[in-house]
Amino acid sequence: MFFHAHPDDEALLTAGTMARLAGEGHRVVLVLATAGERGLAPTSLQERGLGEVRRAEAHASARILGCSRVAFLGYADSGHAPGPAQAGGGAQPFASAGVEEAAGRLAALLTEERADLLTVYDPAGGYGHPDHVQVHRVGYRAARLAGTPVVLEATVDRTLLLRGLRAASWVHRFPPEFDRDSFRQAYGARSEITHRVPVKRHWRAKRASMAAHLSQARGGDSERTLAALGRLPGPAFRQVLGTEWFIQRGLPAGPVLRDPLATLPGAAATAPAR
Repeated sequence: MFFHAHPDDEALLTAGTMARLAGEGHRVVLVLATAGERGLAPTSLQERGLGEVRRAEAHASARILGCSRVAFLGYADSGHAPGPAQAGGGAQPFASAGVEEAAGRLAALLTEERADLLTVYDPAGGYGHPDHVQVHRVGYRAARLAGTPVVLEATVDRTLLLRGLRAASWVHRFPPEFDRDSFRQAYGARSEITHRVPVKRHWRAKRASMAAHLSQARGGDSERTLAALGRLPGPAFRQVLGTEWFIQRGLPAGPVLRDPLATLPGAAATAPAR
């Protein structure tokens, strides 16, 4: 089960792993805390009801990746700053929801699906979005309630991210509000990463998943990261997005793993990443 805050988060962080596991015959379930109705998007889409647009995009992405089910926890998108809830029925913003209540909703899905693996985010929520931080809290609590044996934190190798941002600044004009230095504490330190999952064989599915989230290609007057990455030529896309990173807390020191299922009870050890 892959737990994400908003539609499109799965495309960037875990789409390759999802496609890989589905292709191997595993049941893959995507759970989204919110419909992402406070995301940036052109005015025309906001007027149509961005939440419903992004729900449809999430289902399209899930079909591409081979998911068996998409479920929404029913919370409102908290946005980057305080604001009114916009989900139907005045739903509570996810970031301010009670952890126990939200974890109960997720735990019910974990139990129903008999999930043996759950993905969440690292403690910082990647880049710090309040809904992403809440995914970390809620996900761990839900796993405890449901007895889910393995929890992986979907993240990015911070060392590679900072290196990539420096290189990109030579060829890409970031918007004025973009603060590259803010990423120095974002995502996961290389020393923390326990799984480095190769997904180059599934790059087409990952790119198609990203393209399914058309509403997030532009925000205001600027192109979004999703669109910029999606335009990379195939070889460059495979190089930049051909690996997905995870952290499993409490593992003894050892080689970085290539298989996201390597630590399931009874699973055979896999070869370390090279």
